[in-house]
Amino acid sequence: MSTIKDIAKSVGLSVTTVSRALNDHYDVSEKTKQKIKQAAKELNYSPNSIARSLVMKKTRTIGLLVSELFREGVKDNFTFEVLSGINKCAGQLDYDLVLFSTNSAKQKVKTYTQLCKERRVDGVIISGIKTNDPYLKEIATSDIPCVLIDIPIKSDTVGFVTTDNVLGAKEAVRHLIGLGHTYIAFINGHEFAHVSKKRLEGYNEALEEANIPIQKEWILDGSFSDEVAEQKAAVLLKHYPEITAVFCASDLMALGVIRAANKLNIKVPEDLSIVGYDDIILASYVTPSLTTISQDKYQMGYQAAELLISMLENNTDPHQRLLNTKLIIRESTKLNTKIKS
Repeated sequence: MSTIKDIAKSVGLSVTTVSRALNDHYDVSEKTKQKIKQAAKELNYSPNSIARSLVMKKTRTIGLLVSELFREGVKDNFTFEVLSGINKCAGQLDYDLVLFSTNSAKQKVKTYTQLCKERRVDGVIISGIKTNDPYLKEIATSDIPCVLIDIPIKSDTVGFVTTDNVLGAKEAVRHLIGLGHTYIAFINGHEFAHVSKKRLEGYNEALEEANIPIQKEWILDGSFSDEVAEQKAAVLLKHYPEITAVFCASDLMALGVIRAANKLNIKVPEDLSIVGYDDIILASYVTPSLTTISQDKYQMGYQAAELLISMLENNTDPHQRLLNTKLIIRESTKLNTKIKS
């Protein structure tokens, strides 16, 4: 295997000059850089990444830290799509990607900083973390560059990527109101998800703007789980048969509501219209297909990686990115023909 010394001998320059040229230092002319890089190519030179990282104090590796990574997550594919976007961007910009997970038990043993240093990452993208997570406080004060997905914290070393969750929820509820629904329930995620707070805000605003009273007993948490949402919806629909529509803070929970309705012989969408959030793959395959708010999970990952690498390379771009959502109308919503007394 060729070394820097072999390249230096080939081009008649010092090892120091060759090293600086291969690392694109400004004090080496472009002509000399091209000459050295061509020689490196002809000699099949491959840099020692470990040695290089020790010299440069950078590994060109970013991490994706996922909180509570469970097998059940394959149902909504959220993490995989985010991961795919991160991987694509990292590869294009010549960075490696490491995936690691955490939970409350691990956090009692290792700090966020220890975890990152053990994995030798230059920066981290974090997904699925709760607003009460102890790592969140450490992230805000850490000198390790970090990009959060769906938690809007911003500093010199922290940025975030998210969608307009308030507007997305408002579009969902406005769609139902436009179909003549005024008895609209809401199955939210949980109190420690920032997106849950924002989607609840959008739900409330849409009802208020339409002068529709907010029924607090019609707002339940489904833990972003189809099974929990099914159980909650079954109780809700039994106790309040006047409900004609349900907005869910995730597609997975919307699928649970559809199951609950079917078991209660409530027809969707004839008797009950349902709107989800995310536009997961299953949304278009379930019967009836699910009306939903689409957010581009792949693009969230791609933008998160692009933002993090920009921060690592000391670019001065704003440390936040807000992506658009879109209402996708399918078969699970219909004009309300029920007359309420």
